[in-house]
Amino acid sequence: MDGDIFVCRNRAMKKLLLLVFIFFGYHVSAQNKYTLNGTVKDANNGETLFGATIYLKNTNIGVLTNEYGFYSITASQDTYTLVVSYMGYDNIVRHITLNKDEKLDFELQESSSNLDEVVIVAEESERVNIRSPQMSVSKLKIETIKKMPVVFGEIDIIKSIQLLPGVTNNGEASSGFNVRGGAVDQNLVLLDEAIIYNSSHLFGFFSVFNADAIKDVKLYKGSIPPRFGGRVSSVLDVRQKDGNSKNYNITGGIGTISSRLAVEGPMFKDKGSFLVAGRGSYMHLFLKLSEDLKENVIYFYDMNLKSNYEIDENNRLYLSGYFGRDVFKFGNSFSNSYGNATANLRWNHIFSDKVFSNMSLIYSKYNYQLGINALEFDWIADIKNYNLKYDFKYFINDKFNLDFGLSGIYYNFNPGEISPTSEFSSINYLKLDEKNALESGVYINAEHKVSSKLNFQYGFRLSSFNRLGGEPVTIYKNDQPVVYNEELGIYEKGIIIDEENIQSGKSTKSFYNFEPRLSLSYELGELSSLKASFSRTAQYIHLLSNTTNVTPLDVWTPSGMYVDPQLSNQYAIGYFKDLKNNKFNFSVEAYYKTVSNRIDYIDGANLIGNNYIETVILSGDARAYGLELLLQKTTGKFTGLLAYTLSKSEQITLGGNAGGPGINNGLWYNTAYDRTHDFSITGAYNISKKWIFSANLVFQTGRPVTYPNGQYQYEGLSIANYAFRNANRLPAYHRLDVSAIFKPNRKPNKQWKGEFVFGIYNVYNRMNAASITFGQNQTTGVNEATRTAIYGIVPSVTYNFKF
Repeated sequence: MDGDIFVCRNRAMKKLLLLVFIFFGYHVSAQNKYTLNGTVKDANNGETLFGATIYLKNTNIGVLTNEYGFYSITASQDTYTLVVSYMGYDNIVRHITLNKDEKLDFELQESSSNLDEVVIVAEESERVNIRSPQMSVSKLKIETIKKMPVVFGEIDIIKSIQLLPGVTNNGEASSGFNVRGGAVDQNLVLLDEAIIYNSSHLFGFFSVFNADAIKDVKLYKGSIPPRFGGRVSSVLDVRQKDGNSKNYNITGGIGTISSRLAVEGPMFKDKGSFLVAGRGSYMHLFLKLSEDLKENVIYFYDMNLKSNYEIDENNRLYLSGYFGRDVFKFGNSFSNSYGNATANLRWNHIFSDKVFSNMSLIYSKYNYQLGINALEFDWIADIKNYNLKYDFKYFINDKFNLDFGLSGIYYNFNPGEISPTSEFSSINYLKLDEKNALESGVYINAEHKVSSKLNFQYGFRLSSFNRLGGEPVTIYKNDQPVVYNEELGIYEKGIIIDEENIQSGKSTKSFYNFEPRLSLSYELGELSSLKASFSRTAQYIHLLSNTTNVTPLDVWTPSGMYVDPQLSNQYAIGYFKDLKNNKFNFSVEAYYKTVSNRIDYIDGANLIGNNYIETVILSGDARAYGLELLLQKTTGKFTGLLAYTLSKSEQITLGGNAGGPGINNGLWYNTAYDRTHDFSITGAYNISKKWIFSANLVFQTGRPVTYPNGQYQYEGLSIANYAFRNANRLPAYHRLDVSAIFKPNRKPNKQWKGEFVFGIYNVYNRMNAASITFGQNQTTGVNEATRTAIYGIVPSVTYNFKF
């Protein structure tokens, strides 16, 4: 019976694919063509290799493996030399006679000189892919990330991508990141396809990604494929390891303030594998040594889980999850905790030698809790989503491939529930209205080799967003949730005239958007090409914050009756070139991006515990443009990169329906993420088999801020008058980091492998300003500015091991 179901499903899918194929107006040549398909894996641990290259030598026919290591390559009947390659691994070269469809799986051996010669890399085989039309994409190897100097020696994926052009940070020790002038919430951060709403631990000191559990990291800064939707700035696609299917392994590390441990191995009689990884900090133990701080608690922990099972050669199941938590307690006065939780069940199915599919059922949750004992109350809030998606890859022939699929995400926003903790509390119970929404999309994308020099990727995404009932809908006078008080010169809450209760599940507001995506490449020669791209994206949920970092108390809100979705258009053009026999590669990209309906808060806005959030925000337009340069050296004893970005990011927010001049008197103003200059250089030098030295040098223009430009007296107090929004800047940010990796001699046949990592973050003790505040000295009465820095020089020692 099950076999009949699969046969029927295959027949139905083939009919659907045939209709899609005819719709695009292509047909398969009458010449005899045959297809090779299979998977590419690591021979040592059985991990599938994403982005491995399979090509037929002396032809233009080649493909990259997908996220699950699957490939399919079609060519005319003939004899070929097949090459399988992946950076850091020995190539497989095989002579084949292609006269029938055939399944070939490959396992690549790690090269003896491999990982010590790799730095941050881009698309195919860790180099800029000259032929592919995909641009504005970077891929990182975990082995590379582990070599980079970081604060407290804690390996950090987010800080690593900040070394790339077009990517900046939000300040000292921040795990948030900004891409091409975009805000933090405009980045779609995925862990095994599950949405991560807060990617930081300890208020931004570390990221939530445990490097021992991560296999691939890919950042899309532009030219975002149609399969991704919901954000207008970037996509950070992080994939967990599947688990070692060959042997049982234990990997870990003992650091200055945290440690980690990962266990992986085969299961189900070698038809599957598992991975369990945990990480925790112990900063709070050091606080016990201080008489003043011993009552305080501060720590984080997280856990990564993954397993997979091969049903048969055409079907495999994956189950993965993540759980992380941060806990803070300051004596008996204040407590705070927050964290992410995700789960994902995936089914890989191969319909034929040309059709690969993946269905995913995904759950994500982010919640946060705040307790203030002095006021005797607890506050709990969360955001949850349930996501069902089905993706297909159709390898039609050597010149034309299709990706298509559909998805649906159900959101539940709980903005907050405040509960008194004693009967004497002055705080009354309050539960803010929960919000529900459904976001869905369908997409199709074509990869088309028009000629030996010209390649296209083109497609579109159709997205929709429905705000659902179940909460009161507020009706304002003249449809104005915000009104301008001309007498006082300020914005105020609009006048509520009614509230309607809409049936749960019924749509109260709907949005639909057509999102075309296009990119192309034209080869100028074997070693250089020109590329261009255009992408339109829509974002339906928004993060309201008056800080530059993601904090646990930030408010997520969906689009609805008074909040429109953000819509972005991004244009990019670039030149890419390999130099010195591919030892170096160089790229330069220019981009221009616009965002409409970008919300900003009015002066004096109360974002926390506000049931009428639409009364403190205005909608505006943003734009960002810039030039990015990247030079990389990817082979030899010395490897590294040099990245420079010249950019501008600004916003204009008019009064609109609310009237008045808007924010900043209706003039363009710098966004909080504007960095005129961003320069970084990183390098690693392989001195011997025992020692590797590396260093980072970073420089950024200071972050825009608003300083007072005058003062006036009121009842004996000096009250500051502030300049235009973000008209000033903090001092320039710069630092130098160094690290050294020492690998002791290992006895033959000994399974234990260990290494010491010595690091110094901020070598010359630069006290970079996190903020500058202004006030009046209570003793002298003189106005003064106070500069706050997170930390200066930070040494660290970490011991990593594997057996």
